[in-house]
Amino acid sequence: MSKNTKVLDEKWIKASIIGTTWAASEIVLGSFLHNLKVPFSGNALTAIGIIILISASYIWKEKGLFWRAGLICAIMKTMSPSAVIFGPMIAIFSQSLLLEGSVRIFGKTIIGYAIGSMLAMSWNLFQKIINFIIFYGMNIVEVYESLLQMAQKQLYIQFNIVWLPIIILLVIYAILGLFSAYIGIKVGRKIKNEPVKVKSIHNPSNFIQKQSKANKNFKHSLVWLFIDILLIISSLYLLSKTHWLVWSSIIILVVSIWALRYKRALKQLLKPKFWVFFVLITMLTAYVFTKIQGQSIEEALLTGLQMNFRAIVIIIGFSVLGTELYNPKIQAFFLKTSFKQLPLVLELSFESLPLMIASIPNFKSIVKNPISIISEVISQAEFRLDEIKKKLNFKQQLFIITGSIEEGKTTAIKNSIEELQQQNITIGGFYSPRIIENNITIGYDIVAVQTLEKEPFLRISTNKSLQNIGKYSILEKGLQKGIDALKPTNNLNNKIVVIDEVGRLELNNKGWAKSIQELVNTSNNHILITVRDHFLEKVLEKWNFKNHYVFDVSKNDYKTISNTILEKLET
Repeated sequence: MSKNTKVLDEKWIKASIIGTTWAASEIVLGSFLHNLKVPFSGNALTAIGIIILISASYIWKEKGLFWRAGLICAIMKTMSPSAVIFGPMIAIFSQSLLLEGSVRIFGKTIIGYAIGSMLAMSWNLFQKIINFIIFYGMNIVEVYESLLQMAQKQLYIQFNIVWLPIIILLVIYAILGLFSAYIGIKVGRKIKNEPVKVKSIHNPSNFIQKQSKANKNFKHSLVWLFIDILLIISSLYLLSKTHWLVWSSIIILVVSIWALRYKRALKQLLKPKFWVFFVLITMLTAYVFTKIQGQSIEEALLTGLQMNFRAIVIIIGFSVLGTELYNPKIQAFFLKTSFKQLPLVLELSFESLPLMIASIPNFKSIVKNPISIISEVISQAEFRLDEIKKKLNFKQQLFIITGSIEEGKTTAIKNSIEELQQQNITIGGFYSPRIIENNITIGYDIVAVQTLEKEPFLRISTNKSLQNIGKYSILEKGLQKGIDALKPTNNLNNKIVVIDEVGRLELNNKGWAKSIQELVNTSNNHILITVRDHFLEKVLEKWNFKNHYVFDVSKNDYKTISNTILEKLET
């Protein structure tokens, strides 16, 4: 039996809710902390993410929720107003993987949560170190080691202190991770032991719309994306292989081009912090390389400038790449890849994001009473899960018989109807048998499943006043017969509604298109349809069917089809 299913897994829905809550905190609180220049703001956001993940695990026990929620949050981080998104996206997903790995090894226990939280929090330090090396090259390591060795000599310290600052920071990060795990466990237990308090949430925020409008106004280009990649690679190559006059001139030209096309790139250059680091790195490098390595002041300054120009290329280059990756064509491409659940769940997440943003309290409230405030936010999760299930109409399933023209789809659906009716399954809708005269197909009829009443629907005709599809004219009485058979009010007592068939007319919002939309939006009937194979993907895309089963009529007989439908209905 050949079956193609596209069912949105409940685990992914739960991960969507957790990941969206995390993303909302990153966007709202992240902007707040960033604007206030709060020290260790990244650690504060990581702590909130850890607390959300751990506390949610007390109401939902499935394995794999952490990494899925992290992936969703990382992708949704693209909605952040910050121009730098790659670093935070990598950090968020890595933190979720570390916490997931810990609970897989040690279980969802205090030890598992504690170790996972320490690892997740400590990732911030490792990523900062890696970022510095990527931005400035290995020269930054030499500067760091030389400065500490000089300090060691000046202070007459007998042991190697090169690793001491990193170890001290690592201990601080680990303690912050332990504290986050403690809060997460307290919140989780509070949610588990106390009734869920659901509050009505309004959506006053138009943040998403503003972000979307900004992205739409920018003229994305795949050509520019490849040009930007080429400019980054070329600049880095010239930086290491050519005279300083060459690489400095080229990089200034490249940055000027980026500044003209991308406002986000220009913003990076206007930040005072950027130029403070530029001067600081240059001066420190010049000092270290003249004192320790015996270089001339000119050579040392040149090394510092080279490090800063490398940082400029990477920081601004990745910012412009992030802008081009908003291209709808790129997003559409990824939606067609083999990720079976992610495109669907991201759609849910982006729909939920404004509500989640509205539910996130301000940072001061969280600091004053973190356990009660965060538990209140997480308590919305079960309510949101039920809400999404209702929206997706999980009880409604779509069964599709597909094949090429005249391959036996109608015969298969007619026989499947008879098999299902023998099992006391009530069925409405219609099927469309072919009408043949002198071995020539002259048209199709509509046969109502409930009454077996027949009405001509398509006929070969030269009447130009009639609506046509191919060589056939559509007869108004037959069309109305089909529409009446599909009305939700006429199928209240039916478990399945049959439509034979859905194709070119419906894709052009004619034929049974309106009836299908009514069945999807307002009924709890399951739906059984036939679709020609070359229309299948377009039909699924048009109505965004999330819970469906496909049977190729060339590989499945009617008994297999009807038995599978029975099995799925019982489930």
